[in-house]
Amino acid sequence: MGKPKKRTSPRATGARRSHLVLKLARAVNAKSPVKARTTKKETGKA
Repeated sequence: MGKPKKRTSPRATGARRSHLVLKLARAVNAKSPVKARTTKKETGKA
């Protein structure tokens, strides 16, 4: 099956996909010495 396309306008709800980005960032953080930012609560930034 085809993949769903993102919307063309940058800040539309469907264009954000933050849950997918978070999932990838956590996968990177598990392996890589260079850490990706996930959420304020997780990364400890004020």
